[in-house]
Amino acid sequence: MSTANRLLLAFCTVAVAFAAVDTYVVVLALPDMMAGAGIPVEELQRAAPIVSGFLLGYVAILPLIGRIADLRGQVPVLAMSLVVFSAGSLVTAISYDLPSMVVGRFLQGVGGGGLVPATMSLVAALYPVERRGLPLGVVSAVQEFGSVLGPLFGALVLSFTSWRGIFAINLAVGALLVVAVGLVARRPPVVEVRGGPAPSLGTTRRRLPDVIGLLLLATTLLAGFLTFVQPGGLQRDLTWGQLFIPYVDGGSRWVTPVGVATLAAFGLLVAWCWWRPHAIVDLRGWFGHLLAADLLGAGLLAVVLGGIVLAFATADPEVAVFSPQGPWFLTGSAVAVVLLLVHLRRADAPIVPRGTLRPVPAWGALVVSFLVGWALIAALVDIPLFARTTTEQESQLGAALVLLRFLAALPVGAVVGGWLLRRTNAGVLTAVGMLAASGSFLVMGQWDAHSLDGFAANVPLVVGGFGFGLALAPVNAAILATTDDDTHGLASALVVVARMVGMLVGISALTTIGLRRLYAAQAADPSLGISELGIVQEQAVFRGASAAAFAAAVLALAVLSRAHTRDVDTAEVLRAGG
Repeated sequence: MSTANRLLLAFCTVAVAFAAVDTYVVVLALPDMMAGAGIPVEELQRAAPIVSGFLLGYVAILPLIGRIADLRGQVPVLAMSLVVFSAGSLVTAISYDLPSMVVGRFLQGVGGGGLVPATMSLVAALYPVERRGLPLGVVSAVQEFGSVLGPLFGALVLSFTSWRGIFAINLAVGALLVVAVGLVARRPPVVEVRGGPAPSLGTTRRRLPDVIGLLLLATTLLAGFLTFVQPGGLQRDLTWGQLFIPYVDGGSRWVTPVGVATLAAFGLLVAWCWWRPHAIVDLRGWFGHLLAADLLGAGLLAVVLGGIVLAFATADPEVAVFSPQGPWFLTGSAVAVVLLLVHLRRADAPIVPRGTLRPVPAWGALVVSFLVGWALIAALVDIPLFARTTTEQESQLGAALVLLRFLAALPVGAVVGGWLLRRTNAGVLTAVGMLAASGSFLVMGQWDAHSLDGFAANVPLVVGGFGFGLALAPVNAAILATTDDDTHGLASALVVVARMVGMLVGISALTTIGLRRLYAAQAADPSLGISELGIVQEQAVFRGASAAAFAAAVLALAVLSRAHTRDVDTAEVLRAGG
């Protein structure tokens, strides 16, 4: 294996790691971020957009990014995703209020969502068939560890700096990865993407740097930084302080001289990149790919997914399954679904090509992935929560290590599942994996205050993680085997979206079920303590997750068994795992 391949594998792994970690990094930093945005701790509901903004960018834009990867190639999409992720990290790090913080988190979600399918697809393209299992397993493991590494990373950074340091590190790493990927991708023999033109971030012919574009970019960044931060020393200076005085009384910082300069420099940068050939960003080319990917259809699909995300991600499970505004969000999604269906029938080249999801295994894989996400979120959230309720009441790290036993088995199951596909039907393999997960949740539903003290508790954790991993490859194999080669990026993105939506709906529904069981137990026996009530709630969540996993097993057996997956390359399957 060449040095360039090793380097690119390392860059891809780090990129996926930071995208996965960033999903959970605000768990510990949220109170400090609320203070930075001027939100009192007791008004936690106002901070919901900080979390839902990231999820909205991650889920709603992913199908469009997957489709662009089909049309343009994985490497340019990977590079642009890193740029957007870095830009979001910068905006979040220097944000001064809630809207700017949410914008930054949204951009991070868009960039992080684009990294997942592009990176998995790129890694699969870099290695011969017989050597892809290990690197893909490493990338899958890193992604699944994000739920544990995110809070731990946040805690580590918060131990020596503020919450802004988390996103400053993300910015530095993202910028370095952009440069590194660009340098490695300039070597033509390294990457060859099947089913499309060879992607390239550069050419063998040297061009002079876009000096004017770089100057406009530097001006935008510098003026924007001053607009966001407004350094006290400059504000108090008699000369420089005039740059921060609004042109109108009570005006925002964007109508100050430095704010206007930021907007003007950014507008000139956009115009330059649009009209100038070989500018630092080929805006016209990217816009062409957006149109080719069906921008209108992608927008309608984003509205559909965005309404679902906002309805459930902003919910208070103690009150209802979705938020008070949930009915309005879901109504908007329903209207968008109707418009999307009409558009898909009339458009010449819709974002989801006609007939793509018509085969039973294709749409069946999405439904099964939804149910897998519904069950999986119970493990990611309630296993450490159960540990904190019982044996690890004083240790967040100890609770994370309990979950680590589950997560360590998941990528092993994914690799084994991909290998078994050459010998086993996809429906049967998925059913076996999800039945193992269902049985493990049933055992967890019987756990008491001392269950984690014994070695026997490791069995359902390992078996459950392995079972979920075992089901990932067959689900992706089914949709890949029944869709065309030029839609595999889109299909892979839709599988990830289905699982993410299942996780959002699942955590809201299962938590609500658990809380209702808690209230019923409290009414039946008022003498129960907080820990005992917590165990009752978490047992109910585990049992609900067991039912979802069992439903996924039954459905997989019914709809995925028709897919001819034994001829699908193991690496081709795993790279779509997302």
